[in-house]
Amino acid sequence: MLKAYYQKEFIEAGCDEAGRGCLAGPVVAAAVILPKRFRHKVLNDSKQLTRKQLEKLRPQIIKRALAWGVGVVSPKEIDEINILNASFLAMHRAIEQLKTKPELLLIDGNRFNAFDALPHECIVKGDGKYYSIAAASVLAKTYRDDLMRDLAQDFPGYSWETNVGYPTRAHREGIKELGSNEHHRLSFQLLPSQLELFPDD
Repeated sequence: MLKAYYQKEFIEAGCDEAGRGCLAGPVVAAAVILPKRFRHKVLNDSKQLTRKQLEKLRPQIIKRALAWGVGVVSPKEIDEINILNASFLAMHRAIEQLKTKPELLLIDGNRFNAFDALPHECIVKGDGKYYSIAAASVLAKTYRDDLMRDLAQDFPGYSWETNVGYPTRAHREGIKELGSNEHHRLSFQLLPSQLELFPDD
């Protein structure tokens, strides 16, 4: 059972990101402030939910949240500052979008760059422990997945409509045949060495 808050007296924003391990597309983060009495039977770490559940949850979270925001960091920025710093920057941009200023940030993971002198708590696997972080994980993932499926229409051949930029076999086949494009992260290893390309063959 997820918890509704970390500290009852503070306005808390849960923060999480999506797309860190992708070869293409931005990294996207969300920040969500929920009511202290928030409860939900289905909401959990977005990785544990089906696409149908995620799409149903998104409008529910937006409707019930006291405030929410989404931050995006482009592949070019990822290449310039590295994926870890890009993840923190995406969270910062999401927090900036909040119409209510939080007093405490709950960060999924074990590291974070402080934002605007706000206190924060890093919580490993926090998206499976606190509703606000789980809500942020759902918003970040659904926003990013939709963006990548839209890009798949303009950049066919990489199977982004299904892999949303992750390093699947189909995605790497596309890179091998078509090369990279403007949405690929050039600082990532897009193709392993030939012998390791498809080790399951």
